[in-house]
Amino acid sequence: MLAVFDRSVAPSPEGLRHPGAAGDGAAGLAERFRDARPGAVTVALGPGGANSLAYSSHGQSPLLPRLFAAADEIFCLFQGTIENIAVLKQQYGLHNKGSTEINIIIEAYRTLRDRGPYPADQVVRDINGKFAFVLYDCSNNSVFMATDADGSVPFYWGVDPDSRLVVSDDDEIVNKACGKSSAPFPKGFFFTTSGGLQSYEHPMNEVKPVPRLDSKGEVCGTTYTVDAKAKKDSSIPRVGSAADWSSQY
Repeated sequence: MLAVFDRSVAPSPEGLRHPGAAGDGAAGLAERFRDARPGAVTVALGPGGANSLAYSSHGQSPLLPRLFAAADEIFCLFQGTIENIAVLKQQYGLHNKGSTEINIIIEAYRTLRDRGPYPADQVVRDINGKFAFVLYDCSNNSVFMATDADGSVPFYWGVDPDSRLVVSDDDEIVNKACGKSSAPFPKGFFFTTSGGLQSYEHPMNEVKPVPRLDSKGEVCGTTYTVDAKAKKDSSIPRVGSAADWSSQY
């Protein structure tokens, strides 16, 4: 899977972009992805088609299948499996027997978007399984992506020379487009347009960048960790995802 986002939609977190890092850029990347994979699908999104998603089931692992779906201007790429799918289907009111993992992600996001204040970290933490997903909402030009706490699914991101954010399960794609401004997406984290990169395991702590070093001691991207000494100042009331939070209004 592949996603490319303009910096106005997905501003990269501090430290991910390395000035002067070599990379071919993301221009035409979705088209090259489609041409190299039989049956691949690409979708241009946002103003002027500045953002794009690309999907292919070619070469996927049967244990970590890829899915692509769209509903009500929400487009989503998902890879992996959810273990508590029956619980989440009930929680989000998905009574259709044909609903899959990706339908849960879309409905969870829709609930998060339409029923705030609502903690995004709780939404992701409620998902048990091996997963990575990236979602784009055309109605408000926003991005939501996450991976499980163990990093069970290959998931990489980077910033190309034009400050576009590139996300894929194929590290070679991200490395070629972004050079040293590429890295594995941090385990147990989620990213949103409005909130940036956050830990859903430690949502009240700030996040700090940590340079990655190769065997030669040279910087080769950035990883992120929770800053145990820095707490966020938040006055937003926190409620569980299964709670009746209507009284918060």
